[in-house]
Formats: sequence, C-alpha cells, structure tokens
Amino acid sequence: MKQKTVIAVFASGSGSNCENLITYFKDSESVDIALVVSNKPNAYVLERARRLGVPTEIVPKAMLNDASQLMPLLQRYGIDFIVLAGFLPLIPDFLIEAFPRRIVNIHPSLLPKYGGKGMWGHHVHEAVKAAGDTETGMTVHWVTPVCDGGGIIAQYRVALSPDDTVDDIIEKEHQLEMKYYPKVIEQVLAE
Repeated sequence: MKQKTVIAVFASGSGSNCENLITYFKDSESVDIALVVSNKPNAYVLERARRLGVPTEIVPKAMLNDASQLMPLLQRYGIDFIVLAGFLPLIPDFLIEAFPRRIVNIHPSLLPKYGGKGMWGHHVHEAVKAAGDTETGMTVHWVTPVCDGGGIIAQYRVALSPDDTVDDIIEKEHQLEMKYYPKVIEQVLAE
C-alpha cells in the first residue's frame, strides 16, 4: 500500500480554500494535510486550521527565503507536497528545486490572462470586469520561478453576464475553486 502524501498548505488570507482542502482530505487514505503555513501571524487561515486540528506555523518573509530555517521546518513535519491556497509571497527558488513538480498553486483567472506580479485576489476580478470578459475561471498550475508561469494542470470556466459586479465575479470564480481544487490535487497525487 502506498504511503500517504504529506501536504503543507501555504496560505496568507482567510483560508476558505485551505479549510475546504482539510475537510475534503480529512478521512483520506492517501493524503495527510499535516501543516498549514502562513506568512501573516493574524491570518484567519490559522484559526481555521487550528479549529480543524491541523498544526500551524507562521513563516515571515525572512524565514521563507532562508533555506536553513524553512527546510528543517518542512522536514520536521515530513512534508513531501506543497499546496498554495492564496499564498501571496513568491516561492523561493530553493524550495521549488527541493520540491520539483510537487508545488501547486491556484490562480483566480484563466491563465495566462491576468497573471503575474500584482495579479491576485480582487485585482484579478477587477481586471476581468474592466475587460468586459464573457467568462472567467480558475487555473491550477505547477509553481516555477516565473510568477504564475508554471505548466497548467487544469482550468475550469464560468460564464459572466455584463450585469455581474466584481463581487459577483468573485463569487462565481470562488465556487469553482471550492468544487474543483481538492479534486485536481487528488488527481495530481494519484498520477
């Protein structure tokens, strides 16, 4: 029997995706979400993780960019796969090299549209609205040193109406994340 894949979820914000992942994989025989990492000590994701019994660690930017601090932390938890769920800092090259094709990210647009530096959260949805796009979606991709530039694993789309507000766009796209992100991760790990 294959050993469980031990996952760390990296998140910076409220953590709805993180909570969804923890709940989805709670009784999994193949996946163990063993750690939630945040760069922000007051991020609500930490409270969500603690409530669900998942250990948390705060990793400020200096620690994130220091292999001598970050790698032992991940080793202590036996992490062998990393899932980004609204994690804003760029992932350092040493971590990408240590986890080749074992770090995935979710992006709230149909990459390559609206990706790259500064394109996160509401900034993406505002750009979609300003462009008058008739659809939006989410992308799951491999993490590489190029921001939002890794190979696309999966994309899911949703139609937009000209009457949709930015908040409507946010809600429609978020529903895709809730429905598909855990399933995409499960598929990637099964390959």
